[in-house]
Amino acid sequence: MPDLLGPVEVRALAKELDVRPTKKLGQNFVHDTNTVRRIVAASGVTQDDVVLEVGPGLGSLTLALLPACKAVVAVEIDPVLAARLPLTAAEFAGDAASRLTVVGADAMRVTAAEIGLAPTALVANLPYNVSVPIVLHLLAELPSLRSGLVMVQSEVADRMAAGPGSRVYGVPSVKLAWYADARRAGPVPRSVFWPVPNVDSALVAFTRREPPSSTVSREALFALVDAAFAQRRKTLRAALATWAGSPARAGELLLSAGIDPTLRGEQLGIADFTRLAEAAAAA
Repeated sequence: MPDLLGPVEVRALAKELDVRPTKKLGQNFVHDTNTVRRIVAASGVTQDDVVLEVGPGLGSLTLALLPACKAVVAVEIDPVLAARLPLTAAEFAGDAASRLTVVGADAMRVTAAEIGLAPTALVANLPYNVSVPIVLHLLAELPSLRSGLVMVQSEVADRMAAGPGSRVYGVPSVKLAWYADARRAGPVPRSVFWPVPNVDSALVAFTRREPPSSTVSREALFALVDAAFAQRRKTLRAALATWAGSPARAGELLLSAGIDPTLRGEQLGIADFTRLAEAAAAA
């Protein structure tokens, strides 16, 4: 097992690099070794996996991942942190350090070509202010990703894993459901971070599955979802008027898809939205 970063090592590295976690980048560094071990164990990664880590920061989670998988590709936007990470791996991870590739890039825009390898699992403590867009971008960009375990703000975890009818069910829930089955995988205490955040955190696990339609594009389905939730208090007949061309046309398409036009967007699951998009495409 490699040595891991505890509170002393995290603060020493931060001092060496003159780094202070920033709200702009959504940075909170994990300094609890039991937490990173728990995340790696819960992710289920094996020696056959190529793991994609986003925002490795000082390397707390990276060091725990390296011996557990075939390779780790760490995407880090901060050039100072990206330059230091291979050195930290060499210092703490021994021979497993050779499994690490660091890509200096913005995870919101990183491409499959930049990553190089074909990641099979996403395991990351995500920047909280852009966690959902990052997950959706990576699932779209990297069809090789089959599973993931990400740490996000607790409220975001609720939205990502929510089902129809839930108070927090919305656009992130439906869009993630296009790609994968998602579930909450447990809370993470505030005390494991430096600095201590003012929000609660949680883990979300997902397993990719085939898209629910082979005839409707992701772009078409997502445009429909955006329209359905743009005015949550309105019935679907009214909310989808612009998308369909008129309230009457929206009602016709909803009925043809077997959906009550008086329902609201939060009452539909991914299968319902897919049927509606297919009805519109066929009309």
